[in-house]
Amino acid sequence: MSVIQYDPTTRKIGASKRREKVVEAVQAGVAEMAPADLPFGVPGSRAAAGQWTDGRMEDRTRRVLLSADDDDGESGNGSDSGSGVSSKVLTKTKRPSMYRVLVLNDDYTPMEFVVHILERFFNKGREEATQIMLHVHHHGVGECGVYTFEVAETKVTQVMDFARRHQHPLQCVMEKK
Repeated sequence: MSVIQYDPTTRKIGASKRREKVVEAVQAGVAEMAPADLPFGVPGSRAAAGQWTDGRMEDRTRRVLLSADDDDGESGNGSDSGSGVSSKVLTKTKRPSMYRVLVLNDDYTPMEFVVHILERFFNKGREEATQIMLHVHHHGVGECGVYTFEVAETKVTQVMDFARRHQHPLQCVMEKK
């Protein structure tokens, strides 16, 4: 592997010599060497861009460094030589649909049992459970709570099973809000 040495006393290198050194460095796999080690101005190097007498030659040699190919045809700077569109998939999370859990009125289920269900399965206080039970009694339906689908489905199943175990025909349903 050949290493390019920078000698500040020999500033003027002929264009063909400079190109040869760049191609040689690329072919040897020295493209990752520090910019200060290269004999021409590269952005970020210690040598200022306007130091060279022939600024066009500096641009041309930089292009040679970036476009010179190795023997296997791959780019010498370690990056893809192909062009493509890079796209990033943005995922947006949306809020889950909410469902209302409703208790339906019937003529056989005792009011105290409905209050007990509201306290036990919907974590209502005694006063709030009584108000919901009276709303169900007078209007035929009352809202126990609003939950996501899985939670609402579970609560409906729990209430219906509990009512069946205690031999009450209480109906509990859910509807999308």
